[in-house]
Amino acid sequence: MLPLKFFQRPAEIVGPELIGCRLIKRQSNGQLLWGVIVETEAYSQKDAACHGYQRRSKSNETLFGHPGKFYVYLTYGVYHCVNIVTDRFDWASGVLIRAVAIPNEHEREASGPGLVARRFGLNRSHDSWPISVENGLWLSERSSKSASNMHKIVNTTRIGISKAKDLPLRWYLQSSRSVSKRAKGDRCPTREKAWQPEKEDIQ
Repeated sequence: MLPLKFFQRPAEIVGPELIGCRLIKRQSNGQLLWGVIVETEAYSQKDAACHGYQRRSKSNETLFGHPGKFYVYLTYGVYHCVNIVTDRFDWASGVLIRAVAIPNEHEREASGPGLVARRFGLNRSHDSWPISVENGLWLSERSSKSASNMHKIVNTTRIGISKAKDLPLRWYLQSSRSVSKRAKGDRCPTREKAWQPEKEDIQ
């Protein structure tokens, strides 16, 4: 599992370093559902697009809390989005998990923040959960096998927002076909050349 100190840094540092890490959930039958994070976005209180930019409320309180927790919110009244709280207490900062590649599943199964939440069964009830094996929901570091097969990480602007659109605070694994939306001019790799997550034994 990723140590707490990993999350005790600004979102713009944690964001790209989460690419290649694994989101893991222990299901009710004891089996593990997991996938490799291939796209993230960073937000912080100084940023006009951040939920904590102008006010603190009951719904965004977790974002101001201690790093190393899940911040889950509902967008458009329909889709849940899963974020990781970062940086420091009393300062709104987090990383949105935008896309996850799941081994042996369709490449687009979790290729967007709403799809990530749906596939992993995450909703507002998971808001403020500490990232921990004991809770059955955690993040682990990149496996040596996956890391050796990964290549360029693209740094580009965020999407789906109306404010601070031009800040380069989104990252994605260029060789993955599970990315929600690619930067202009970046063509999706063919299936033959694309990176694919490999089934591994997760403890």
